[in-house]
Amino acid sequence: MSHTNIKLYGTDWCSDCKRSKKFLGEQRVHYDFINIEEDKEGQAFVQKLQNGGLTIPTIVFEDGAALIEPSNAELAAKLGLETKARCEFYDLIIVGGGPTALTSAIYGARDGYDVLVIERSGLGGQAGITELLDNYPGFPEGVTGTEFAERIIEQSKRYGVELLSAQNVVAVGNDEDAHFVETDSGYRYRSNAVLIATGSTYKRLGVPGEKDYIGAGVHFCATCDGPFYKGRKVAVIGGGNSAVEEAAFLTRFSPKVTLLVRGSELTANKIAVDKVLNSPQMDVRFNTEVVEFKGKDNHLDTVIYKNRKTGEISELHVPGIFVFIGLAPNSIPFKDIAKLDAQGFIMTGIDFQTSTEGIFAAGDVRSGSTKQLVSAAGEGAAAALSIREHLRGHDAHTMEKALVGTASN
Repeated sequence: MSHTNIKLYGTDWCSDCKRSKKFLGEQRVHYDFINIEEDKEGQAFVQKLQNGGLTIPTIVFEDGAALIEPSNAELAAKLGLETKARCEFYDLIIVGGGPTALTSAIYGARDGYDVLVIERSGLGGQAGITELLDNYPGFPEGVTGTEFAERIIEQSKRYGVELLSAQNVVAVGNDEDAHFVETDSGYRYRSNAVLIATGSTYKRLGVPGEKDYIGAGVHFCATCDGPFYKGRKVAVIGGGNSAVEEAAFLTRFSPKVTLLVRGSELTANKIAVDKVLNSPQMDVRFNTEVVEFKGKDNHLDTVIYKNRKTGEISELHVPGIFVFIGLAPNSIPFKDIAKLDAQGFIMTGIDFQTSTEGIFAAGDVRSGSTKQLVSAAGEGAAAALSIREHLRGHDAHTMEKALVGTASN
């Protein structure tokens, strides 16, 4: 995104402020957050703008325009995001906008099919909000998530893929001889094939206080929210690749990052583990189970955890904590049209087709996927090839029906 000099005036406890911050982060839009409870000049500015009012969030854009308590749809419109498709019918509709979805879209469009991509947040998926991707082939020095996302988005546009973002798909189903995809904006689009590539999201702990402090000390994206903790100590929960890599990223801002690991060792790759264990800014605590979050003045300030070996209860006082404990599939809207496994991932055949003919699934949402960026792109390509065969068969069937109809007349 090219937007700069955006200021979001709000507070740590405001739920709409958290929503707006999350939305801007997903769209990879840079903004400055001004807490009007701490910044009196910011509070005075908001009051002057609203003729004495103090409604938040108040978001001021680079052109001087302001939105007061905007919905995500209003934010999307202001940012110039496409939210409604140009047509009602497509050869292929892809639900999701990450590397799997966009790779499939490129392959489909190169084959001459009309392709629509619908993404609920920001195009590029989780890869787009990752600080550095250093294990993707072809980038010996690594590549930032933002650059990677922008490249694949531009490549999709070059082949004529239609891209929608900030549009949440609420239903996929069958519609006469085709399928339909419906968004929460009330739009319904039809197609000959659908690919579900909605990926997964970071799991939550489910402990007391977690929900209360999300966006006010509890976070799931270090790239989005890490800069807010410059000069302050923070903690990361988890021991896998995501937790270790994001913890290393946070040392750019924080003088001390405490890594709370449930197990007795780190399960991340060796390079990442060595980086963390050899960093003087890192403090790793094993056999640690977080049991509660507590706060003060509507912001997190205490993490209560238990030693899983001794049962000893301890406290860690930090203003920010980042949770990376695994992934949960974004599959709930599709449970009536595609069979799910016990963990909620979509089950498919080797051709990526779900239990419903013409509806496919690939990437992190699919049962059996490896949850790696390079394999996500690979699955996107493989799924596109299967979809191509399906569409060719569909075209042949449609032509046969037309010929039979003509002969009967």
